[in-house]
Amino acid sequence: MKLNLDRNSTANVVTGYGPGHLLINKVRHDGNLLLTADRVVTGWAPGGFAGLTAEDFAAARELGTEIVIIGTGERQRFPAPALLRPLIDARVGFEIMDLAAACRTYNILVGESRSVAAALMFDAAA
Repeated sequence: MKLNLDRNSTANVVTGYGPGHLLINKVRHDGNLLLTADRVVTGWAPGGFAGLTAEDFAAARELGTEIVIIGTGERQRFPAPALLRPLIDARVGFEIMDLAAACRTYNILVGESRSVAAALMFDAAA
């Protein structure tokens, strides 16, 4: 899917996505990643949803944002609460949604100059 956002800044935005990849400012990135207005961290959550760890969410916390939008693939899935403890303890807000909604929500929030990160993952290859 192709996403468009009118913007006057150089912030990272999701401009498209497909199976196993995202386009960030029209540059393709394969696999799970963390995204902020000024950073792209590839290789995040290498075990996918089934292999999520508290360390994966600690890495999201270290981005220093006020909220993390968590995209869990084609459908919304909820990680075990214990895995989210690094965000909870640091009082970082989070929302869990499917990948498409996470991309749209991230773009809206970054367009409003909010302190936001997106933790985006894809479904495991069949």
